[in-house]
Amino acid sequence: MSICFVFPGQGSQHVGMGKDLYDNFKEVKRLYNDASETLQYDVADLSFSGPAAELNKTFRTQPCLLVAGMAAYSALILKGIKPSVVAGHSLGEYSALVAAGSISFREAVRITEVRGKIMQEAVPEGNGLMAAVIGLDRGDIDEICSAIKTGYASAANYNCPKQIVISGERVAVEEAMNRAMESGAKRTLPLAVSIPSHCALMKGAGKELEEALKEITVKNADIAFVNNTDARFVSIAEEIRRSLVRQMSQSVLWEDCIKTIVRSGVDTFIEVGPGKALSGLIRKIAPSATIFSVEDTETLNKTISAIRG
Repeated sequence: MSICFVFPGQGSQHVGMGKDLYDNFKEVKRLYNDASETLQYDVADLSFSGPAAELNKTFRTQPCLLVAGMAAYSALILKGIKPSVVAGHSLGEYSALVAAGSISFREAVRITEVRGKIMQEAVPEGNGLMAAVIGLDRGDIDEICSAIKTGYASAANYNCPKQIVISGERVAVEEAMNRAMESGAKRTLPLAVSIPSHCALMKGAGKELEEALKEITVKNADIAFVNNTDARFVSIAEEIRRSLVRQMSQSVLWEDCIKTIVRSGVDTFIEVGPGKALSGLIRKIAPSATIFSVEDTETLNKTISAIRG
């Protein structure tokens, strides 16, 4: 059985994430202690007790979500379940790269906090918007965005067939939402984020991240890793570094990533970390795949029982 571990991105966080694993694995406790020491605040307390308003600040969310993902990853590894491929959705790429041996846990914790701060400051609050469009094809969305004259909007996440997220200047994204409905979209949904990620408005932020990434060590990946911006296997350290920079201002090709992974022979996916958002997307992209999610001891034990038969 070939298994791919996929790690969720921002939006999957919730108060209480990771606590059950923290309570049951001393190795997970150690992760939280290391993260707290690195960031100089109590990551466990914020993750488990909130308040939600603080946890949802981007520069808090990103490292806390990474730690929650690595908690679930550590529990799986301790139980003898290992991936042959890893991938992550947006922020989740950093967890995937820790799992692949490309970035150390502590440096990933540090760089995701920096990334969160850079993103938060990149576009004045209220100027940007992201919205999900349900029911239209890629070509339709691309055509709608390119026709808008009131400002800038583009596809940010190609999540699965007929589910695409657009990003850009608020007025342009709102116009794109209206045009999408006129073109036959089933639904449009503004996302509860203030940052227009994965679009050209983040190019400046990408340059800042490039400088920040020079401060950390990036190694060649030990485990096969599929990147967001090209949806291909990338293993060389410098390519990984460049890919993380481009990811800030380019679309996340999640549908393509899953197709690349399935073509490589993978038949089983485990969503590693809070929530089941990626599991739902993968079901639509690869209906014949076997999909599990692990975020606590209950889902861990269910997954292990199913895999081992």
